[in-house]
Amino acid sequence: MAAQDIIIRPIITEKSMAGIGAKKYTFEVAKDATKIDIAHAVEALFDVKVQKVNTMHVRGHLRRQGRSQGYTRSWKKAIVTLAESSKAIPFFEGMI
Repeated sequence: MAAQDIIIRPIITEKSMAGIGAKKYTFEVAKDATKIDIAHAVEALFDVKVQKVNTMHVRGHLRRQGRSQGYTRSWKKAIVTLAESSKAIPFFEGMI
């Protein structure tokens, strides 16, 4: 799998932006990607050194509209911690 196929999009929330000071960045990743795959993809895309990767599966939420109901899609989230000696990811630096 290519690095662009593993990292789908960055997660931009208030909680994820609070982790940028500690060099923790949050991404939506492919469901079948492993922690090692995610670390290699982030290092290849952003030219940084990854120290740790935490992953979690986010279940779909029940949504209703009138009588009909359904679930939103489930997805996988990764919180990537960079090494102390690594530089910051410039994409996130413009958002602070």
